Amino acid sequence: MIILADIIAATVLFAVPLLLVALGGMFSERSGVINIALEGTMIIGALFGCLFLNFADQGGWGKLHPQLAMLAAVAVAAASGIVYSLLLAVASVSLKADQTIGGTALNMLAPAFAIVLTWAIQGQGKTTIYIPNWIRITKATLGMAAAAGREKGFWETLFFKSMFLTTPIAFLLLAAAIVVMYKTRFGLRLRSCGEHPQAADAVGINVYKMRYSGVLISGFLAGIGGIAFTIAAGSGFQSTVAGYGFLALAVMIFGNWKPWRILGAAVFFAFFKVIGAYSGSLAFLPDFKGVGSSQYIYQMLPYIVTMIVLIFSSKKSRAPKAEGIPYDKGKR
Repeated sequence: MIILADIIAATVLFAVPLLLVALGGMFSERSGVINIALEGTMIIGALFGCLFLNFADQGGWGKLHPQLAMLAAVAVAAASGIVYSLLLAVASVSLKADQTIGGTALNMLAPAFAIVLTWAIQGQGKTTIYIPNWIRITKATLGMAAAAGREKGFWETLFFKSMFLTTPIAFLLLAAAIVVMYKTRFGLRLRSCGEHPQAADAVGINVYKMRYSGVLISGFLAGIGGIAFTIAAGSGFQSTVAGYGFLALAVMIFGNWKPWRILGAAVFFAFFKVIGAYSGSLAFLPDFKGVGSSQYIYQMLPYIVTMIVLIFSSKKSRAPKAEGIPYDKGKR
């Protein structure tokens, strides 16, 4: 039962960054801008969020409450994601550059910038920004005393072994995304700009403004997703998010650009990620003892599942009609 609780807790932990980043991609693409730069934006968000946590751990600004420091780090990650995504917005919306090429360039820039800045702060060759261990939510955080000498049970393992502030934040942002996208005038206008921008412009909607908004919201969510992934990985920030930005794109497509379906897809892919990590503890899985480097087989599982799912689901998915097409006000 403890193994089951571990798997559920870890699945939620790894689903959170996928959920956040895929929701960010949804806002951008619903406005009509393809955001390939989610991977790079995650790296930038994780970089500045982890630098802030490291600064707080060394006593910066006095002794902040652990969860207050964590909340501030999430805000820093979100702000840095917004600033970085602004580069894509300017290139794609204002300059009408190719959105795929622009996003690819930002993905290449982000890890190089992260390494240079990390070396400049920590010293050459020191590429890892370590995360303090006090950021996890524990019973003590909630004012609950742990019983001395008692082993952790199912519910304690489920709720407290891998609980970070990013998890409740992610579900609050999911609820906000659903309301904004489907219950507000802003959401209706955003979706109209991704479907038929000329018609939206004809009724007085500023297409450029809405597309900027979509890209900046995606940067906000991807920045938080970056620090959420680094926390989930647990080994500190190393100028990479291990392809999670591209996996989030697959989650967004599998979720058909809809928040609830994106949540289900995020949990689905995170589950296979966790199965790969726990493969040695699950007796019912084949061990592949006769195969060289067999430990990597299950680590490939989430990416193999991604390709298989996209093969079967891509024909049924319906992307916004005007995504990837620069809007020209003079064309009708």
